[in-house]
Parts: sequence; C-alpha cells; structure tokens
Amino acid sequence: MKIAVLFGGDGAERDVSVASAAQVVEALRARGHDLIAVDAGRGRLTPADERKLFARRIDRLPPGRTAAMDLPAVAATSDLHDVDLVFLALHGGSGENGTVQSLLDLAGIAYTGSGRLGSALAWDKDVAKRLLRAAGIPTPDWLMAPVDESAVEAEIGYPVIVKPNGQGSTVGLTLVESARELSQAVNVAARSDTEVMFERYVPGRELTVGILGETALPVGEIVPSAGPVFDYTAKYTTGAAEEIFPADLTTAQTRRIQALALEVHRALKLDDYSRVDFRMDPDGGLWCLEANTLPGLSSGSLLPQAAAASGITFPELCERLCAAALERRGARAGS
Repeated sequence: MKIAVLFGGDGAERDVSVASAAQVVEALRARGHDLIAVDAGRGRLTPADERKLFARRIDRLPPGRTAAMDLPAVAATSDLHDVDLVFLALHGGSGENGTVQSLLDLAGIAYTGSGRLGSALAWDKDVAKRLLRAAGIPTPDWLMAPVDESAVEAEIGYPVIVKPNGQGSTVGLTLVESARELSQAVNVAARSDTEVMFERYVPGRELTVGILGETALPVGEIVPSAGPVFDYTAKYTTGAAEEIFPADLTTAQTRRIQALALEVHRALKLDDYSRVDFRMDPDGGLWCLEANTLPGLSSGSLLPQAAAASGITFPELCERLCAAALERRGARAGS
C-alpha cells in the first residue's frame, strides 16, 4: 500500500507533528508499506531532508510562526494523487480543525482520523463544551472573552484556566490565581487564537483515555513534577511529568471514565480514534476538558502508551489506524 504521511502544518504544534511523523514513517516502512513523507509547507521530502528533519527534537517551548508552516492546497498537490491513503500526522491549526479533512474529502482521498465535522467540532472548545453539556457529560464551567473581570470572579472564581479557544498541546494556557494576573494571561492566549476561554480550574488528578474504534484503552494518569498543570513544557521536557499506564484506579472508576470517554467521542461525532482528557476532583467527580482528534504519536505520546498498555505495539497501532480509514472510505462509497 502506498501511504503519504502528511505532517508539519501551520500551527504552534509543528514540532510535535514532525516528531509524530518520524515515528509513523519508521513504523509503517518497517511493515513493508511504500511511504512518502510530505511536509505540508514544503511538499514531498527527499530521503536526505527526511533524515535531517526527523532528527530534530521537540523544543520545550512551541515554535513561532515561520514561512515553512504555510499550508498549501494539499489536496491538489501532485504528491498525493496516486496514494492509497494519507496518514495525518498533523497537529493543530488547519491540520486538525477540519480544513485539511475537507480538502481531502473533496479530492476523494482516504485519510486517518476524524472527518471534517468531528474535527471542527472538537477543535472549537466552546462548541465542544456546549455539545458535551447537551449530552449530559460533565465539563468545567466556562466563559468566553470579552467579559469583565468581575464576571470571571463571580461566575467561575479563582484559580481559573485561561486558554485559546482553538489550540492544542496547552499552547497559550495559563493557570491564573488572581484578578491581577488575568489581563496578561488573556494576552498570552490571544497570541494563539482570536477567541479566548476562561475555564473553571478543577483541582485533582489529570487522567486521559485513548479511544480506538469503539474501544476505550487503558486509562492513563499524568503527574506533572513542576506544578498542577500539564502544560506544553511539561509535555515535551524529559522528566517534567510522570505518565502512568494504567492509572491507579478502582475497577469501577476505570469503567466509569472509559464509558464517559466513549460518550465524548460519540457526542462530538469523532471517527476511528481520539484521546479524551479529564480531571478527577477530590470527591471522585469526573470533568471532561477536551477531546483530541489527532493526538500525538511521538515516542513519548500518551495514545501510544495507552495502546502499549493494552498489548498493541506502535506499528500495529499505525496499521489499525490505516485500516480504519480505508474501511470508512469504503463504507461511504457504498452508502
């Protein structure tokens, strides 16, 4: 099978995307597939370019925007015209918000991950939380900017999470302890998106559940070493967080959070796979923070760890994602 691994993109998660692509390319080539690596900003890479780019490591801070991140009309590029499948190793921006999915749909090209609608719904955190509330799924209270500081304190209270409405990897996220810190946090979030969200901070445990098809994978727990928030630096700095699979939960707690993660996956109309993040408060209450439609696939990413905890190797995980994408295309063609 000829597969194009599409990565890079136009967002702050470009480094994460490159790291995911490096792992996916290696895994699928080892399984005997004909692989091409396509940087969404530069096109198909030569073997020499691949080696150079894939040798890079994720920096502890997200990259600034560069010309190399500009996203071309990927569905029209000659690099993709004869492939059987596009494996989306994009994270954030146009790669995860439904834009690339729409282009590939128009071109009739199969791709991994969720379709254009589910991608768009999950990417817009405000819309996603409205859908979760409508489905009866607990999610922390929130407000959207602009609002008065008094409204944030009265309706949400401190501490509060301030974050971009459309962004991943906790880029632009700040835990705000008091009103005097609010303005600066809004400025930080606004650098990443035109919409800013204020969300009630839920103390407790950080939990995550990977979804593969209609199956919830083992629950993971993330314990940051430098603070209560699993931010970008904690995610991509070695030793900055302990990631435990499976999490130390009772059987009843595990089943409850897995069932809730599947409800989130369905409520947001997601396909094939996702990763759903939660907080568990000190009373054992579960609160959905968000769903990731194209979760990281780098060597230290959470979804591959969850798959490994259930006995699924990384190459097998990649194969399953490819098979699900082709099956979804076949189902649509036959409907």
